[in-house]
Amino acid sequence: MRHEPKFTDDLSALPTHAFSFRSLTWWGIIAFMVIEGAFFALAMAAYFFLMAQEQEWAPRPWSPPDLLAGTLFTAVMLLSEVPNTMIKKAANAYDVAAVRKLLPVMSAIGLLLVIIRGFEFNSLNVLWYDNAYGSIIWALLFLHTTHIVTDWGDTLVLWQLMKTPHGEDPRRLVDTDENALYWRFVWLTWLPIYVLIYWVPRLFR
Repeated sequence: MRHEPKFTDDLSALPTHAFSFRSLTWWGIIAFMVIEGAFFALAMAAYFFLMAQEQEWAPRPWSPPDLLAGTLFTAVMLLSEVPNTMIKKAANAYDVAAVRKLLPVMSAIGLLLVIIRGFEFNSLNVLWYDNAYGSIIWALLFLHTTHIVTDWGDTLVLWQLMKTPHGEDPRRLVDTDENALYWRFVWLTWLPIYVLIYWVPRLFR
């Protein structure tokens, strides 16, 4: 005998959003970072494999990359965590006004980083097709650039969305919080890549 389901509780009062691990999209972001982190790990493993095949790294007559653009990029990335943390805290505090003020700051920082990254590609002192050394450092820089551009685009979308009445929806604050979390992944993964591109070729020349 089949019984029809009976609903005795009213669930309409339950919240429509949640921060951190209580959010399904938070777990999606974590899974995304694990997958992308694995790609970075594979690229770094390829870097050391190719390095072991060379007597010098960077192989002559190519010079190691110039430090100015890469170091400036790294400094700006580290400083960007200050407004990023402020945005994350404001989102968790449901401070929509603060989020609206800070998102254009992060958007401007993203644009600045993209511009500096262009100078980085121009300062590698090797082209991707010159040799294996050039291929792997271009690959590392390109992989990280895709993350910078992706998160910058997400920040731009959030900025425009928060300017509308949709910004009052707490779920958009959850999106903002998770975007700030992903930005931390972006700059944390850059630190070992910076060392591999700019300092290892100097130390093992």
